[in-house]
Amino acid sequence: MALHAAVKGKLISVIGDEDTCVGFLLGGIGEINKNRHPNFMVVDKNTPVSEIEDCFKRFVKRDDIDIILINQNVAELIRHVIDAHSAPVPAVLEIPSKDHPYDASKDSILRRAKGMFNPEDLSMFGAENYAN
Repeated sequence: MALHAAVKGKLISVIGDEDTCVGFLLGGIGEINKNRHPNFMVVDKNTPVSEIEDCFKRFVKRDDIDIILINQNVAELIRHVIDAHSAPVPAVLEIPSKDHPYDASKDSILRRAKGMFNPEDLSMFGAENYAN
């Protein structure tokens, strides 16, 4: 099984605005699985939250995806679903978008890490933004 995974490889998926998705697609992450499902989702202001949740849940269930990149402003819309995901794989990484800068105080991964490390250890990640 491990050898098969190493030969085939795993995917990075993206949920984000058009600029984010296009950037990663130009970088070569775009794939369509055997069921013709892409590993990315473009979110705009008219995208229903339920559609974003469904896409995130599909990505979590896919065994060919190891990392889910999601714009932090989109992650805020489905925070309850992201917080419920506790498995290490696929890893969920919140990234900034062109119009919404990264805010460390909203990152659920950093919030979880705060309880595991000293605040000084996390200062390089902007942990001073956290209220106790």
